[in-house]
Amino acid sequence: MKRNYEGVIVLNTTGRESDVDQLVQEIGREIEGEGASLEQIDQIGHKEFAYNARKLAAGHYVNYHFQAEPSVIEKVQARLKLNGAVHLQHYQVR
Repeated sequence: MKRNYEGVIVLNTTGRESDVDQLVQEIGREIEGEGASLEQIDQIGHKEFAYNARKLAAGHYVNYHFQAEPSVIEKVQARLKLNGAVHLQHYQVR
């Protein structure tokens, strides 16, 4: 049974500030590549962290809304861990 999920992904855009939109779409394609159906992408924007997280002072926050089977979440997390542009990721059921 498919569920509605919300994924907040923080991207490391250091040196890629001009390619942010392309990077956001690329991450969306990776999520869809694992079997999820993407509904909406909200770019929250560039925000400073309260403290340096793994030697990074800020990141570009993106909110992905999608439908997927529960088993797909682990596949998406594993795939995006390999992407150097993904700094942090968190998923929850809507």
